[in-house]
Amino acid sequence: MRLLLWLTAARIAAVPVVMALVLVWTDEPAVMAVAAGLFAAAALTDFVDGYLARKWEATTTLGAFLDTTADKLLVTGVLVALVEIGHVWSWAAVVIIGREILVTGLRSVVASSGASMPSSIWGKLKATVQFVAITFAILRFDVVLGPLLLDEWLMLVAVAVTIQSGWGYLARFRPLLSTQEG
Repeated sequence: MRLLLWLTAARIAAVPVVMALVLVWTDEPAVMAVAAGLFAAAALTDFVDGYLARKWEATTTLGAFLDTTADKLLVTGVLVALVEIGHVWSWAAVVIIGREILVTGLRSVVASSGASMPSSIWGKLKATVQFVAITFAILRFDVVLGPLLLDEWLMLVAVAVTIQSGWGYLARFRPLLSTQEG
């Protein structure tokens, strides 16, 4: 159990470090590679943490809260840094961050109704695709595919999966949102 909290804490601690590396050493490919590696390692802790929590049957309310908070901090913090240096479109960051806010709010509504909101396959796919797209955006390989760079195509895929994931949650829990009191 303590290991799971340490993995989550490591993910949170990685956020300002990755952001600083991206923002300060944008023009240093070796430093950006370190930033990408640190980001990828932090993202990997999300999968390891979830796997171990299920395997050890060690899921707690605090752990679930900290885990989702760490994921949101990692993704949003690094996206903001990448927007700042011009590696991610601001509109793409707004869609991704907006979905996180929307789903967090939806989770509150669902929890207040006494229901639970387990992660969907789209939510898990969303996390994976976002982690990959952000890693490639940090690295910014000079690989042009038609009108866009490779990382830009990956970010478009991340945005599409993010929208689908958010839409899926809204559709699944729409009855709770349309219920009127009184």
